Amino acid sequence: MVLVPGGSFTMGTDELQLAGQPVRSGAEESPPHRVILESFYMDETEVTNAQFKTFIEETGYVTLAERPFKKEDYPKAKPEDLVPAAFVMASPKTNVDVKSESHWSWWKLTQGANWKHPEGPESNLEGKWNHPVVNLAYEDAKAYAEWAGKRLPTEAEWEYAARGGIKDALYPWGNELLLNGTIMANYWQGDFPNKNTNEDNFLTTSPVKSFSPNGYGLYDLAGNVWEMVADEYEKGYYSKSPIESPKGGIGQSIVNKGDGPIVRQRIIRGGSFLCSEGYCTGYRVAARQLSDDISASYHTGFRCVMDVKKLSELGYQKK
Repeated sequence: MVLVPGGSFTMGTDELQLAGQPVRSGAEESPPHRVILESFYMDETEVTNAQFKTFIEETGYVTLAERPFKKEDYPKAKPEDLVPAAFVMASPKTNVDVKSESHWSWWKLTQGANWKHPEGPESNLEGKWNHPVVNLAYEDAKAYAEWAGKRLPTEAEWEYAARGGIKDALYPWGNELLLNGTIMANYWQGDFPNKNTNEDNFLTTSPVKSFSPNGYGLYDLAGNVWEMVADEYEKGYYSKSPIESPKGGIGQSIVNKGDGPIVRQRIIRGGSFLCSEGYCTGYRVAARQLSDDISASYHTGFRCVMDVKKLSELGYQKK
């Protein structure tokens, strides 16, 4: 783990910075507000498939995407629709206008997709053990963190760490998307979702540490996969957030009107290999996105943090 020294920073984005951002960006990123945090340790990278495999082998844990849907949660569903599944992007058959079409038009609930089979039952983890684990729900990430003696970061901790000590920057490396002409993260190049020009050499996830770390020595806090944090979403929370060590808002339930379980809205951070300049610049350090707590998808993972006092008590060494 890497030590992130405590301090203060301005969390969020002002309206001027948001001007011109694409359609799926800027949700509840303002107003900017001052936050003070204590030091903490953060995983150097996103949790990998290899690390998650160790957790599964030692505990026998079964992820949400590996469990059948419950009939009582989906009373209108046919038995064949209750098979375990996760969300995987399906390439559009015709060109899509992202300004007029729902993003659900290119997502498919894929039976047999889970952390071991990230793109469906025919896929596997061969050659991907050092890639971030995906297709997990919030409870899966929380279970891993507790097993590891860690926890999920708060949203404030995540953004502070992502900034890497650079004041008021758009990205972990500064204010320009390309640093001296170099691509600094795994994101979509080209016309999303119609054509990926693949200039970063990765169509989906990339091995952790494929790109340079930020100022704190942390990798992939922009792109690769979205990262779950501990916070629930509360509309307008940034306007009333406490200055010292904010823990996030009071979550808002979504009731699926008898055709699904009650779910909670949560925050994900950092963007993914599906984010692009023209649609979702989620790789900006202040960008935030909503996600419910039971949906597993192949562009979302996580990393963990640990309090300095706890790590010291356990005798961990900085690494």
